[in-house]
Amino acid sequence: MAAHQNDTNPTGISDFLLNCFVRSPRWQLWLSLPLCLLFLLAMGANATLLITIRLEASLHEPMYYLLSLLSLLDMVLCLTVIPKVLAIFWFDLRPISFSACFLQMYVMNSFLAMESCTFMVMAFDRYIAICHPLRYPFIITDQFVLKAVIFIVARNIFMCGPIPILSARLHYCRRNVIENCICANMSVSRLSCDDVTLNRLYQFAIGWTLLGSDLILIFLSYILILRAVLKLRAEGAAAKALTTCGSHFILILFFSTILLVFVLTHVAKRNVSPDVPVLLNVLHHVIPAALNPIVYGVRTQEIKQGIQKLLKKRW
Repeated sequence: MAAHQNDTNPTGISDFLLNCFVRSPRWQLWLSLPLCLLFLLAMGANATLLITIRLEASLHEPMYYLLSLLSLLDMVLCLTVIPKVLAIFWFDLRPISFSACFLQMYVMNSFLAMESCTFMVMAFDRYIAICHPLRYPFIITDQFVLKAVIFIVARNIFMCGPIPILSARLHYCRRNVIENCICANMSVSRLSCDDVTLNRLYQFAIGWTLLGSDLILIFLSYILILRAVLKLRAEGAAAKALTTCGSHFILILFFSTILLVFVLTHVAKRNVSPDVPVLLNVLHHVIPAALNPIVYGVRTQEIKQGIQKLLKKRW
């Protein structure tokens, strides 16, 4: 499908084509069902968690408000990526409009950074709860959560804004076929006839500045938590303290492990199929979203009890 010419569009094209797993067409068939199930699981589990926290008065606490924010971010990321991927798999709906592509790019980058920042705030919450338990009610308040949410949203909306702007200003004069399932920044930018050095530098800088700093602060928090836990002498105190932040640490592992593997496959791209980074990029938008509410629901007694109460009321 050739690029559509549009005199009012300075890029010379009006849409892109998402070339999703064209080297491995069987992947589309085998991936569509588990991807659909993961998507339904992510949407259902996160919606259940949000409703439970909303209706159960005992869960109206800062930690659960942050968890609600995480669920909302997961749902938005899933809705931004997975329906389009499934439409490509099932109906070969590969075209995506110019504006929709850059909107998807913006949402993916900003909301992924918001999720990382939310994990960082949750790590701080656990640090105060373990290391300064007496001061916790005075530090981690509803007002603190409100300020944290404003910071999370403002930081990432403004910092990630230039990513699609830099890509949209480029001149796309020849090709419009994106070798990806989604409108990833560099997958789109490399189609341009212009120099994309600035795009690469900004993407690299913003990735390490936002995600890198968040991960450093998260693991610093857990080092301090571990040091404080090891000093506890009361029987069972250490195990109880670690249990309170175990769910959060598991979620961070889901988030960072897939991200790390994705980065490593890009570094070693000569030794792996080009479809592997594409697959990991898609899975990174649905696997953590599906597992996050399940982990908290299984490991957190208050949430488990809240879901049980909700089910009893409905049935």
